[in-house]
Formats: sequence, C-alpha cells, structure tokens
Amino acid sequence: MILVTGGTGLVGAHLLLHLIESRSIGTEKVRAIYRSLASMEKTKSLFAIYKKESLFDQIEWISADITEVPSLEIAFQNIDTVYHCAALISFDPKDEDLLRKTNIEGTANIVNFCIAYQIKKLCFVSSIATLGDLLPHEKFITEETEWNPEKYHNDYAISKYGAEMEIWRGQQEGLEVIIVNPGVILGPGFREQGSGQLFTKVKNGLKFYTLGSTGFVAVTDVVRIAHQLMQNEIKNERFTLIAENSVFRDILNSMADALGVQRPKTHAKPFLMEILWRLDWLASNVFRQKRKLSKATARASYSESTYSNQKIKDLLKTDFVDIRHYIKEISKF
Repeated sequence: MILVTGGTGLVGAHLLLHLIESRSIGTEKVRAIYRSLASMEKTKSLFAIYKKESLFDQIEWISADITEVPSLEIAFQNIDTVYHCAALISFDPKDEDLLRKTNIEGTANIVNFCIAYQIKKLCFVSSIATLGDLLPHEKFITEETEWNPEKYHNDYAISKYGAEMEIWRGQQEGLEVIIVNPGVILGPGFREQGSGQLFTKVKNGLKFYTLGSTGFVAVTDVVRIAHQLMQNEIKNERFTLIAENSVFRDILNSMADALGVQRPKTHAKPFLMEILWRLDWLASNVFRQKRKLSKATARASYSESTYSNQKIKDLLKTDFVDIRHYIKEISKF
C-alpha cells in the first residue's frame, strides 16, 4: 500500500489522482492522511475539476498529522512506499517556529516511521529553495550546488533544508530515498495557495510586475516524475524539477493573456519592493494582521536564479510540459 502525506495540497492531490489513474499501480491501494474534512474536500474538488470524481472514492483516508506521532501509528499500518508531500509554505517571519515544527520535526517523524516499519522507499517533495548558492564562476544552480550557511536564506528555505537533512539521515540508516526539488509549481484547483494566488491576483487586476526570475514547473510533471523515480531502481539521489527559467513579468503576462485581463503595467523596481515590505511589516504590527509581503518574498521577486534540469532529463529522457501552454490550460478551470 502507498501512503501520501499532504494529499490535501496541490502536489499531493495531483499525486493521488495520478497514482489512482496509473495502470502500472495495478491493484495496489493508496492511503492519504488529512487533518480536517474541509481540507479533504479541496482534493475532492480537484478530482471534480478533472471530471474524475469516481476515482476519489478509491483513496483510503486516515485522519493524521505529521507532527503527531500517535496518529501516524495508524497511518503507517501495512504501508510499503511513502510520498511525503506535506509541508507548510510561509514566508512570514512570525511562522518561523511553525515552519520548523512542521517541515523539520514532521519530516523527522515520517523518516522514523519509515525506518521502524521497514518502508521500501520514500520520496520527499522538497524545493529548489534548498539547492544552494552559486559561486562567482558558476552559472546554473544544480543538485551539486553547495548550500552556504553564511548567506541569507528565508525561514521556509531553512526549514526545507533541515527536512532534507532528516531524509539523508534516514538514508544513512538504511532507508532508500528520493528527493525531488521542484521550482514554482503551477497547477489548478488551489486558488488561495502557492502559485494559485498568482492567478487570483492577476485575474483581480494585479498592477505591478518585477523582473526577477526563477524556475517554473507544471504540477503534472512533478507527480509524474516522482512516480517514475519511485518505480525506477535509482535511489538516494535528488533531482531538480523545472520546465524552464522565466522572468516573473513574462509569467504574469501569460496568465493575464490566458485569463483575458489586462497585463500588469507598472515595474516594481527593487527599491520600491524594499519600501513595500517595510510598510507591510509596519501595518502587520500596528493592525496585527498577517503579512502580505515579507522581506523574503520581496527580495525573491527581483532576484535572478537560473536552474538546470539536465540531471533528470538525462536519466529519464523526459520532456517537460510547456509552461505557456500549461498556463492556458489552467486558466480554463
């Protein structure tokens, strides 16, 4: 039986659909954990988007939390392989403790259970945020790029890096592991989370764009490749999953065109972003509201990072979905 954590998020929900649909899975059952009925309904809604409602009932759902050991005792019964997709994504400094507890402590719990229950293989969905820092002579960030602890990293990146350390600890203790490091994941069904917020903001008339760049990937590619790697004999490796490196302005323009709304027209230069995140910090403290623009988010919006996907392409001889075409597909939903 397969266990999927984070089955109520963008990646986990799409992974569940992919696993259920996959012929190669045969009669193997799929179990997923959830924390609330409301979150589980989001996954059910995603299946409905793809007109696959009947497949949702083939998932065995267990109420559990990766930070609560007793609940995981039940979830791990009769499990052979695990996809660990559960994580907290936040760039609000106030969430530092929660990020560490969820992403590091939660992953440590998953690793411990995998070892205790002699799980055959564990796949961890990480992030390109953990891939390290370029040296002056380097042009592309790869799986071999070293993490420099003396450089600034936001709390989310640190928590995911710490989670990876737990995965490698499990590997040293005999657990077979795979880590995938996706870029910004695009996909339908979760408008208030992750990249879904970008579509929502553009549709509502986003005015500003930035000229920073990073790697982007379709959620369908992430789950497809993760599944392939778990079926492959390859083990104890990590793989960068991006379809292309793109400028944020170009991605926002593609979203606007696909949604039939006006493109963002105003260039938010670095000095403006620096002012805006400080104003947001002030407002959040005065009015005690959640941060809308953190220092990490602001600086990421104008930083330029270029990632290489050559390792996974060489191994699986795979092609990635064209991001512009995929944005058009997402907009239909």
